[in-house]
Amino acid sequence: MSTPNAAVNSADRGLSEKGLKAGSVGLIGAVVIGISCIAPAYTLTAALGPTVSEVGVHLPAIFIVGFIPMLLVALGYRELNNAMPDAGTSFTWASRAFGPWLGWMGGWGLIAATIIVLSNLAAVAVDFFYLMLAQIFSNPSLADLTTVLPLNIATTLVFIAGACWISYRGMETTKTFQYVLVAFQLLVLGWFAIAAFAHVANDTAFDATAIQADWFNPFAVESFSQFAAGVSLSIFIFWGWDVTLTMNEETKNPEKTPGRAATVTVIVIMVIYMTVSLATLAFAGIGTEGLGAGNPENQGSIFAVLAGPVMGPFAILMSLAILSSSAASLQSTFVSPARTLLSMGHYKALPKSFGKISPTYKSPSYATIAAAVAAAAFYVVTRTLSENALWDTITALGMMICFYYGITALACVWYFRAEAFRGARNFFFKFLAPLVGGVILLVMFFKTAYDSMDPDYGSGSNIGGLGLVFILGAGVILLGAVLMLIMNWRHPEFFKGQVLSKASQPYNP
Repeated sequence: MSTPNAAVNSADRGLSEKGLKAGSVGLIGAVVIGISCIAPAYTLTAALGPTVSEVGVHLPAIFIVGFIPMLLVALGYRELNNAMPDAGTSFTWASRAFGPWLGWMGGWGLIAATIIVLSNLAAVAVDFFYLMLAQIFSNPSLADLTTVLPLNIATTLVFIAGACWISYRGMETTKTFQYVLVAFQLLVLGWFAIAAFAHVANDTAFDATAIQADWFNPFAVESFSQFAAGVSLSIFIFWGWDVTLTMNEETKNPEKTPGRAATVTVIVIMVIYMTVSLATLAFAGIGTEGLGAGNPENQGSIFAVLAGPVMGPFAILMSLAILSSSAASLQSTFVSPARTLLSMGHYKALPKSFGKISPTYKSPSYATIAAAVAAAAFYVVTRTLSENALWDTITALGMMICFYYGITALACVWYFRAEAFRGARNFFFKFLAPLVGGVILLVMFFKTAYDSMDPDYGSGSNIGGLGLVFILGAGVILLGAVLMLIMNWRHPEFFKGQVLSKASQPYNP
């Protein structure tokens, strides 16, 4: 009988164990952590309004369009995991397919994206923490405490430290924490959707709008620019499912469970998004006044506006759900960068200290703390310099998501190229699905990069007439390239293929 990490032990594939606790996460646990990382309650309250402003009632169609490349890429990830279950995921797989240089940049894309999101999630958690206090004590002024910069930064650092502590204690502690918070936010979202539909049925909705088949037609969107903007937002709200793959060395049946969890996570999230978005549109409509979903004043957090009219005296539960969503995601998001940093340290693409494992919890000790320190430093610097810089970096996040997802999807196509046309299953799952998904995301990467050069993109900030979003996004990628050159100088063995070698010939089971 093979061991749980038999595939990881395959020396001929250039992979090796890192000391993580094998068999500690099952399918349900992986899906729960995947859902948590996506943070549906937080993501929906932030994304519904801006997406409606771009595409109106065709919000469901845009979700479908964003769902398709995510599902196609997830299928490619599954095939790579089946062949090479390794905690490094994008870094490891791209290194095996394309070589160390592109592999390193794929890993950097994942790390940079998740570090930025960690700081953002902590900030959102702090905002809703003070909002919750204001609602509990019926004192609106408490919500304004989040605008006091020293207090805001101090509270944010406490949230990051707490999430880091739970992650440091390993997957068992993470699972327990996530089961409670994910169950709560899904319960509240379900409550909101049912209550909204009940208002529509009882003719007490703000702007009752009948659901129509045309809402699901992406070709009915008025212009390509609206379509692209909507898709960019949609890709962002699905991002995070790949955390299920980074746990592959800690799951039961590592060759199968992570890939299945990724696919299930994407589908479950799609059902949640579609249900809640339809309920929101049916209750509020897309008007630009009052409670309308198209009202610019509602776009910062649409649930903060609609929770009272929809849920009545139980509206505070929505604030708690969004707080729990951002807090849960803050903690679960630590899983990906910590394990990618661990793998890069293990394979000598970073200093070997990143490859340290906690002897007590069998978790990436040094890498987890390093991720927390980086997220904290990023937040303090950007928030102190300019709130626009912080939020523009979040906007630039879409570029990095498309970048490393696209690289990994095409790594699947290249790695399995010798067997791609051996049967219908291989053709679809190892060639067509990842190829189409990867190309779509890389096209979106270049389009977003081009659009973000416009000084009016994002917050409207610019340097020398060049949009701040582009400068920040390109700057993060350029920083990765500089760090890669430094690592090549200090740790040349990885970049010479002496540690994690490029597959000498296509994978052939």
